[in-house]
Amino acid sequence: MKINRFKALATVLFAMLLLVQVIGAVYTAKSKSTTKPPAKPAAKKLPKLLDLGATKCIPCKMMAPILDELAKEYKGQLEVEFIDVWKNPDAAEKYQIKSIPTQIFFDSAGKEFFRHVGFFSKEDILKTFEKHGIKLKKPEQPKKPEQKK
Repeated sequence: MKINRFKALATVLFAMLLLVQVIGAVYTAKSKSTTKPPAKPAAKKLPKLLDLGATKCIPCKMMAPILDELAKEYKGQLEVEFIDVWKNPDAAEKYQIKSIPTQIFFDSAGKEFFRHVGFFSKEDILKTFEKHGIKLKKPEQPKKPEQKK
């Protein structure tokens, strides 16, 4: 009689263990399919100005404040990047740089459409984008306070 009880208890325990495994497998399958993080919207690609130069080159130093202004004034409309080719010679090779500074203009699809070597004024940079159909909105100028007479 004790053997029959033992068999019955073992059978019940085995059935419960099997049930726990099945429930666990179903839960795992459901959680894998339902807990995927929502897809993030793709980041909007922006036109890009890539300046390749060096921090110790005189014309490159003259470009630095222009690049900073463009990055601040056209944030969200234009990506501005500087690469020091003396510190990163692989970039010079990748972009086939022969002289610095070199500015490379890319459209929003990442396709190069213009290249310039040497100092390039802010106005000329903006005209280059405009000439190639890339319209950048001018930043609002802060209003100057009126002077009392």
